[in-house]
Amino acid sequence: MQDPKQIIEKALKDGRKFLLEPEAKSLCVHYSISVPKFMVVNDLESAIKAAHELGYPVVLKVVSPDIIHKSDVGGVILNINSEEELKEAYERLIDNVRQKAPHARILGVLIEEQVPKSVEVIIGVTKDPQFGHVIMFGLGGIFVEVLEDVTFRILPINKKDALEMISEIKGYSILKGYRGRAGVDINAIADIMVKVSRIVMENPMIRELDLNPVMVYERGAKVVDARIILNEYVEKTGG
Repeated sequence: MQDPKQIIEKALKDGRKFLLEPEAKSLCVHYSISVPKFMVVNDLESAIKAAHELGYPVVLKVVSPDIIHKSDVGGVILNINSEEELKEAYERLIDNVRQKAPHARILGVLIEEQVPKSVEVIIGVTKDPQFGHVIMFGLGGIFVEVLEDVTFRILPINKKDALEMISEIKGYSILKGYRGRAGVDINAIADIMVKVSRIVMENPMIRELDLNPVMVYERGAKVVDARIILNEYVEKTGG
């Protein structure tokens, strides 16, 4: 497993201010944050083989150092349920990117298992000029966009802080369970939040981190999408 600092230093050396999604997810895995199983492929034949290993349904996402928001250029295709659908989706994804971002370099295609839908939450970190790194938590999807139902803390945080944050949002009842619906694994959310705190404190060159969505189940949670933005330089620590 590649060391987080090596991943970050390689990105900066390549002139990038952000991690590619496979790099961001590898960083999550290093800190024992659960993500969907994934592989990066460079041709259709490899994609078919990877899908066979991962099992359908799968998702395809473009891997490019010139594209941060993959959905904007048609660089994400969901709900691929067979080899026939995979062949069509792979060609469509490459065509989409070449048409909408003709100058973007395509390093490969990330293929990953499509996890079941569930309650979505968002965990993010930004760097405030006055307070330093601040962590945010809220319900994902339309809840964060429309209701802005989120809560914040200055890093670092511990498990108690994380559980307090989770309980502060208006949508807490959705997480606990309501009207006969089972609740989700709140401890799993808190564990991810504490691990995110550790990621940022141990790698202060991270300027922004966005895990959205995080699918939370009755037991466990998985980070479906991970985005990490870096400072333009590696911050010096110590002498």
